[in-house]
Amino acid sequence: MSVSVLGTSVPRKEDARLLTGRGRYVSDLRLPGMLHVAFVRSPLAHGRIRGVDADAARAAPGVVAVVTGDDPEVAGRELRARSSLSSYVETAQPLLARDRVRFNGEAVAAVVATDRYLAEDAADLVVLDGDPLPAVVDARAACAPGCAAVVHEEAPDNVLVRRRFEAGDVDSALAAAHLVVERELRTNRHAGVPLEGRAGVASWDAGDGTLTLWSGTQIPHMIRHGIAELLGLPERRVRVLAPDVGGGFGVKASLYPEDALLCVLAIRLGRPVRWVEDRLEHLLSASHARDHVYRVRAGLDADGTVRALDADVICNAGAYSLWPYTAALEPLMAGGLLAGPYRVDHYRCEVRGVATNTAPSGPYRGVARPATVFVMERMLDIAAAALGLDPVAVRRRNLVRAEDVPYTSATRLVHDSRTYGACLDAVLERLDYAAVRDEQRRMRGAGRALGVGLAVYNELTGMGSAASAGPRMPFRTGYEMATVRLDPEGGVTVLAGTTSQGQGLETTLAQIAADELGVAYDDVDVRMGDTQGPYGFGAFASRQGVIGGGAVLLAARAVRDRIVQIAAHLLEAAEADLRVEDGRVRPVDAPDLGISIADVARVAYHEAHRLPEGMSPGLEETRTYDPVRGTFAAGAQAAVVEVDRTTGEVRVLRHLCVEDAGRVYHPAIVAGQIEGGLAQGIGGALHEHHVYDPDGRLMTATLMDYLLPAATDVPAFEVGHVDDPAATVTGARGVGEGSTLGVAAALANAVADALSPWGVETNTLPLTPSRIHAALEEAT
Repeated sequence: MSVSVLGTSVPRKEDARLLTGRGRYVSDLRLPGMLHVAFVRSPLAHGRIRGVDADAARAAPGVVAVVTGDDPEVAGRELRARSSLSSYVETAQPLLARDRVRFNGEAVAAVVATDRYLAEDAADLVVLDGDPLPAVVDARAACAPGCAAVVHEEAPDNVLVRRRFEAGDVDSALAAAHLVVERELRTNRHAGVPLEGRAGVASWDAGDGTLTLWSGTQIPHMIRHGIAELLGLPERRVRVLAPDVGGGFGVKASLYPEDALLCVLAIRLGRPVRWVEDRLEHLLSASHARDHVYRVRAGLDADGTVRALDADVICNAGAYSLWPYTAALEPLMAGGLLAGPYRVDHYRCEVRGVATNTAPSGPYRGVARPATVFVMERMLDIAAAALGLDPVAVRRRNLVRAEDVPYTSATRLVHDSRTYGACLDAVLERLDYAAVRDEQRRMRGAGRALGVGLAVYNELTGMGSAASAGPRMPFRTGYEMATVRLDPEGGVTVLAGTTSQGQGLETTLAQIAADELGVAYDDVDVRMGDTQGPYGFGAFASRQGVIGGGAVLLAARAVRDRIVQIAAHLLEAAEADLRVEDGRVRPVDAPDLGISIADVARVAYHEAHRLPEGMSPGLEETRTYDPVRGTFAAGAQAAVVEVDRTTGEVRVLRHLCVEDAGRVYHPAIVAGQIEGGLAQGIGGALHEHHVYDPDGRLMTATLMDYLLPAATDVPAFEVGHVDDPAATVTGARGVGEGSTLGVAAALANAVADALSPWGVETNTLPLTPSRIHAALEEAT
């Protein structure tokens, strides 16, 4: 009897090379004649460019070229993120700033030299002559009447996009509510900070007119499309390869000006060019995220039922609309999912994406939902306290229940998860909620501040064509393609349109193919991250296991069907009487007989005359999978903290998380995704915060100022699962982002609970010691 490899923690395909230093990253690539690029970045946040003096740099040792925004091959090229939203204001992002700079860190020149050190030395010789203009870094100030700083003339009020989500009669429901809670909540500006920064190597082959870009991107096929369009090349003449990627978290899921400029330089110079981002560049100029302000009113009945939710949301879009997602990405996600897993019939949410003189905002793990979960969960706790109810009771009263599914939310998203309540119950059981409350009372009696906080959330994963990730972009990101091929010896190669950024995708796709084909896991190789392979949209939005895995399953199933057809013909048996397992095709009633899959493959390729009549040689199939709506993944978290009232320091004593990821392919990989997201969430809740001064200079441009979580900040996580298979072809739900969503909410609620005797609320992130200390000082 064959045992499925799915659901087991088999050794990861990637580990042999990654753990022995044999990984293949962009920075490992060496090409003959390769040149190196260093960018000159603006110290001004906003200003008119009078000139860029590069004469000294051009004369420096080893320098091959210096280009500026006035260079003819650069001046006419710009990135434009497009959307069909009626309110969207389309603006251009130049490859190098020309005429104006719009944020501190924007590239104004590129120096190309024979090595990176010489390029950096020469870059220091480039002088930007610019006249400062009024700058604005706060999104609310940027869209206020009379703001002196206008980032783009096309948007004189700095609003790049706005939209209203509305259902029911909010005003009447608020008027009839027993309690109306009103608060302003703010979330902190984040950087992605993957271990590997952005990197690219571009090479031009003048002989056949082809451009190759090796990039640490999460979206090779979309990058190819954008580059081809920008440079006026046929897409078939552009190849993008994503080798091993050292983390992305969304930061590498966009096309940046630096990527495009590498290609321009390679074509111009006829030599390969390489750029590897340093940490300063990353913090200055890679996309930021989650700089939001929420003004929220919630109306509730006396029993805690939420009757209405009314919100005004301002998202800081930064200086440019990042390609391809536009400035609408975070605002639309915030407005569409603010209510999370809760039933809210009367809902209104006005969202705006506002331009400022800061680095552009883009996708980052969870895209706005860590902020919306924080807001919704804080509002529930504040309301529970005002009503004298336990926070658990308020959540249970409002969660979407199993009997409600399929539940259509106020924003017309269809919930398919039946396990929100089950996840909450599982977390409370693991926590021993009553015992923690007893301990809290004992510690308060001793003058110590212990708190417990909860968060329940959902994540729309594997978004198909009906719920595509992206605000009405010119393309839909709802499907993936995969090819499964058996060679004449019976070995399996999976060619996938998906792309790995370190989440073990080679392993999970190999598991799916091996399970469906009935072959050994070790007999399956996976190749991806190459635009010469099947088409795919890439790694974002917790989609690859659901959609990419679905495409592999369907392709493998089609190959298995061909194997059975050939075997039935060779064995003179009915197809229905055969089963495929352990590398063989066996008659059900005579399992000791049969034929090996390797022998079937040999016939398919080398003895085609023995194939069934009309069947073409070979064993290879390509399939596409589109889950149409996608699937919601449920999760719940609990945090127990102690706050030092003297210093404001928060110590995380316990953090629990239970998620419903549907069918789990590889338990260890799923646990790694969940625990990694929790650690990242702790950093975002307690430490990470990009800060600009009033003139737009980034004050957190090193890791001494932009604080990441240390091992001492992270407890031993307590992780559990609720297994409710989704209606996807694999039964899986996405798991890449979910755990990140609830951390800030659970920790903020826990800190507020700990400090509730002193009347402290935690409505602004991050929860730094200085912020908490100041709140305590103000309260006392």
